[in-house]
Amino acid sequence: MHGMQTGSKANLYALGAIALWASLATLGVALSHVPAFALTGLALIIGSVPTWSHWRQWKKVSRTALALGVYGLFGFHFLLFIALRHAPPVQANLVNYLWPLFIVVLAPLLLPGVHLRPAHVLAAGLGFLGAGLAILGGRSVEAAWAWGYVPALGSALIWATFSLGSRRMAQSGRGFPTAALGLFGLISGVLALGCHVGLEPPMQISLRDGLLIAVMGLGPLGGAFLLWDRALKLGDPRTIGVLSYLTPLASTLLLIVVTGRTLTIWIGLATVLIVGAALLAMRVKD
Repeated sequence: MHGMQTGSKANLYALGAIALWASLATLGVALSHVPAFALTGLALIIGSVPTWSHWRQWKKVSRTALALGVYGLFGFHFLLFIALRHAPPVQANLVNYLWPLFIVVLAPLLLPGVHLRPAHVLAAGLGFLGAGLAILGGRSVEAAWAWGYVPALGSALIWATFSLGSRRMAQSGRGFPTAALGLFGLISGVLALGCHVGLEPPMQISLRDGLLIAVMGLGPLGGAFLLWDRALKLGDPRTIGVLSYLTPLASTLLLIVVTGRTLTIWIGLATVLIVGAALLAMRVKD
């Protein structure tokens, strides 16, 4: 009974993070005129603020955990924002949301005691097919290809391996406190702003931009991390990975509404395939 309660609590934490992440792509598109490094840096620093009062816990963070955290938070969001600028945002968003499926499929490879079943392999194939439909949309590869899909896929792999790496460290007794996510975000944000100063033109942001960046920082780049960390430490990463496929449904629909794009049959089929693949993986029992 206790295990069931813990699993239910983990799923609630995951759903809270998912609800916040559903707005990330839309916010990224609305702020697409802000240099990518600058946007990433400001949002991550703002997202770290709620944990500053727990700075003493940061002393417990090992160098390995710190490297993993910066890899996950900085790498994922920077590549996502690049993808949204160099590929059609709806399709790039769907490709990026292969990360829940990567969590399901890679969990047996990276975590002890978790097994890979044929259904996991089938689910991976269906997920990639869905991503292909999202990209191609009935056109040829030459007509549909955009280099933005490469960072979209890269960001998906980074978040999946970061999430599983965090769980692996916790299982081995070398984990980090949830408040450490603030340290990861703060360092990643400073690093991103340093890259902005050296590599990008000076940013010019309006009051509206500032408000949107604050929302992004406190929500999908702040509170969501804390909820996600708690979920991974309490629950089954495969189940959590599957639940995360609620995010592309909400995220894609919100992005379509805000950008005024049309919900095509190809995007609909891609979404069905990706979500169906995750549901298939969830049904597999050890």
